[in-house]
Amino acid sequence: MIKLLYAILFLTYATALSAQLNYVETIEHERDSIVHHFGSEETSILKEEDRDRFRGMPFFPISEDWLINASFERIEKGKEFKMKTSTDRLPVYRPYGKAKFVVDGVDCELTIYQNVELCKKEGYEDYLFIPFTDATNAVDSYGGGRYVDLRIKDVNDGKVAIDFNRCYNPYCAYNDSYSCPIPPRENDLKVRIEAGVKKSDLAGAH
Repeated sequence: MIKLLYAILFLTYATALSAQLNYVETIEHERDSIVHHFGSEETSILKEEDRDRFRGMPFFPISEDWLINASFERIEKGKEFKMKTSTDRLPVYRPYGKAKFVVDGVDCELTIYQNVELCKKEGYEDYLFIPFTDATNAVDSYGGGRYVDLRIKDVNDGKVAIDFNRCYNPYCAYNDSYSCPIPPRENDLKVRIEAGVKKSDLAGAH
């Protein structure tokens, strides 16, 4: 009986460890793909002089602590507005919902948005967007904030899964010819989100 109990405990531990490794390996694979995308002449968004000196991308360590299951409150009939960008472009968004969670004992809230035009395109019907700033900006991460992408399927039973390990810099952090949404003030977090991509020494990243 004791041997059986130990076997069950070991199997439970091994399964949990395997799941963790699979998650970490998945994020690592995604990061490798991003680095390849930036370094490849065919797919890079970098200017030629920056691509020639590109040697990789800095990331915070992967931690499942940053895979956050936040509470979610739907915003019905959210009012459409023009989101400011790094250029004169003003894409139209609508607030889709509110995500609430706690980081280091601090209550945090982020508004989740839906791009009005993008959601009309095939493959993006359920696309959601969180632009945010936090206390790492201009110190460890890009000063203009970062983004997290979601899908409506990530919202279930009053919860929304936000994976900060996957948060990324806007393209204008690397190339000032791009037009990128500026995170609204309501999405400024007073805590450090030590996850996802860090700032770069490439053009535009300060």
